[in-house]
Amino acid sequence: MHIEGTLEPDLAFELAARNGVGLPYPDPASLRAAYEFENLQSFIDLYTAGMAVLRTEADFADLTSAYLTRAAAAGVRHAEISFDPQAHLVRGVPLDAVVSGIAGVLERSEADFGISTLLIAAFHRNRASADALDVLERLLAMGAPIVGVGLDNAEIGYPAGLFEDVFARAEAAGLRRTAHAGEEGPASNVRDALDLLHAERIDHGIAVVQDPELVARVVAQQVPFTVCPVSNVRLRAVPTLAQHPLPAMIEAGMLVSINSDDPPYFGAYVDDVDDAVTAAFGLTRDQRAALAAASFRGSFLPPERVTAYLADVEAWRAAS
Repeated sequence: MHIEGTLEPDLAFELAARNGVGLPYPDPASLRAAYEFENLQSFIDLYTAGMAVLRTEADFADLTSAYLTRAAAAGVRHAEISFDPQAHLVRGVPLDAVVSGIAGVLERSEADFGISTLLIAAFHRNRASADALDVLERLLAMGAPIVGVGLDNAEIGYPAGLFEDVFARAEAAGLRRTAHAGEEGPASNVRDALDLLHAERIDHGIAVVQDPELVARVVAQQVPFTVCPVSNVRLRAVPTLAQHPLPAMIEAGMLVSINSDDPPYFGAYVDDVDDAVTAAFGLTRDQRAALAAASFRGSFLPPERVTAYLADVEAWRAAS
């Protein structure tokens, strides 16, 4: 999930008032009513406009705390949170304010919310790779508490190969690597993310089912896929939830988990997504447990934490 994508309309208006930022909507209800999207780009446009209210370290701390409060209510045990530093730097927000605001809350996430967390710096496909590399170097120099890097934003027209140097630098620095691919683009984008970026995990990736050979490869290698079914429907990547390829991905033996992406924009936090997917596909308790287990196996947590969480999943599965 993307922390900027957890900005609820009520909080957006609260931060707008705090920072003297005007919003092109009269109230939170009218802003929420605008959350109807034709495609990924129409979402990105509104998503980017909403970030205008995020200006200070306190803003990012409030945003992060609000998300973790809702995630705790959903029963989330671990969250791997992406943030988009370039989206804030281009607005003149200091990098330290962004990182400190988010990380200051995350370092207390287990004590305050009962949720372990890891932070991922995601870079925008539609900006120059040199810019991403510069931001990565700045994050490394400041000792930002990031576990890995990601690649997001518009997929069409921005091939993974543009960012080979960025991901190579991240790999050399010991950072984990994930990338959006196969969300609105073809299965070949998934292959490029694996081969060119050395991505260890694929975000979305639903187009992989178009390529049986690639499916066989990711099954054999157990590449994690963080699939966001409700997001895919809301952004018109698939027509309806019933037509989503998630069951085919599971049946093939892929390591698939379900995720929330940008919860308020799509009207679904991860518990809502679980409910929707369970209802749409008639998932059993065992199948839901398998999805939960896959989320931990595909995480960037150390092995001992994964083992502990898997034991919790098994206990839930076995409970009557």
